[in-house]
Amino acid sequence: MTGLHPHYEQNGHFVTHINGHAVSQMTAIAPALRPRDLPVDGAASSVGPAEQTDEDAPRADLHAAQRAAAAFLQALGLDLDKEELRETPARMTRAYAELFDARRPTLTTFPNDAGYDELVLARAIPFRTVCEHHLLPFSGVAHVAYLPGERLLGLSKLARLVEFFAARPQTQERMTRQLADYLAAKLSARWAGVVLEAEHSCMTLRGVRAQGTKTVTTALAGPLRADPQQRAEFLTLTNAQD
Repeated sequence: MTGLHPHYEQNGHFVTHINGHAVSQMTAIAPALRPRDLPVDGAASSVGPAEQTDEDAPRADLHAAQRAAAAFLQALGLDLDKEELRETPARMTRAYAELFDARRPTLTTFPNDAGYDELVLARAIPFRTVCEHHLLPFSGVAHVAYLPGERLLGLSKLARLVEFFAARPQTQERMTRQLADYLAAKLSARWAGVVLEAEHSCMTLRGVRAQGTKTVTTALAGPLRADPQQRAEFLTLTNAQD
């Protein structure tokens, strides 16, 4: 993330400069979007196992989706009788079903017996999701950090969280906020920070066609969200430096 320079907070937004251009990033001052509950394994966790809901596990009607995909492609003038397009509606249906398959992970936690009180950071976690405005994919990497309280989260579960919140039609801003809020609220982390860097095909392949453009979003959460030392350390560790 070279070229990203944090500067100041203004009207609830953390303003940075990327390659000389001002970019307004979210801070935890904005109203939090409530993430879905996930099961958390650990007696001292802030919540117990959450019951599965219809929202967490939607039942897809793949046959109806395939019929709709065929009608959609035909309405756009594609000849589905051609051999190379005959199976396209089925492939299209399977592809979107996979992208929307939000598998709810059980987040294993462990007692913080050693009293670890420094940031835990997983850098460059790859993710892919779908823009909810055009249903075109966007992908990139997530840098996810938290300052532990009484419990430590299994390191692989940070990647599982990113995968879970990405597996649905999304906006980058919302996904960034959801990850930070979940760590702060459900894990009782004293501080949580998330940076997402992504390339959006709805911007690079259509419309303005700004090839190579990346969008950077940041969210901070937790009791220490206004702590400049934690913020500075997080930005340094993610290479978001002055």
